[in-house]
Amino acid sequence: MFALIQAAGWPIWPIILASVVAAGIIGERLWTLRLGVVTPRDLLPEVVHEYRKSGVSEDMLTRLQNHSPLGQIFAAGLRNDKSTREIMKESIEEAGRSVAHDLERYLTTLGTIASLSPLMGLFGTLVGMIEIFGANTSSTGSGNPAQLAHGISVALYNAAFGILVAIPSMIFYRHFRAKVDALVVEMELQALKLVEIIHGERRD
Repeated sequence: MFALIQAAGWPIWPIILASVVAAGIIGERLWTLRLGVVTPRDLLPEVVHEYRKSGVSEDMLTRLQNHSPLGQIFAAGLRNDKSTREIMKESIEEAGRSVAHDLERYLTTLGTIASLSPLMGLFGTLVGMIEIFGANTSSTGSGNPAQLAHGISVALYNAAFGILVAIPSMIFYRHFRAKVDALVVEMELQALKLVEIIHGERRD
């Protein structure tokens, strides 16, 4: 592996740095955006049961706030359980926007890496081409074979590494964007159920 990096020359280092950052973001988002962590299936029945049993307490709101993103939305709505349906929905929507922003954390960076990696590879290709032309325009009139070979390796390796980083970065960026959208819709539906149950418009 080190031999490949050495053959690719110094332009490969920004691509390697981008790949490390992308891998870190992908791992963190895979862990954070798990369905059971963001929208636990049993949370709504538990909240409704506790609400009907003992109402809203500060301890209940604190537990929900620290439980999950869905719990944060429920906590925002339950703080206004004595208000009208419209006010309760507004508080839930405000909390939902904040939660959605947190779920999208680092995705812009991942998308930027997916877009820039081929350009960084292209930059390495240009550096390699410059070295090739430098080898062919030496003062002796004949090209330096070693410098020519190094320029070719720089050009090819950087282009390949740039594409290699861009492809998985773009795949996971699209995947996470779609997953966040699906999670936001699911949280909206569950929050709406909570509002309707509390205001007696729906049975649980």
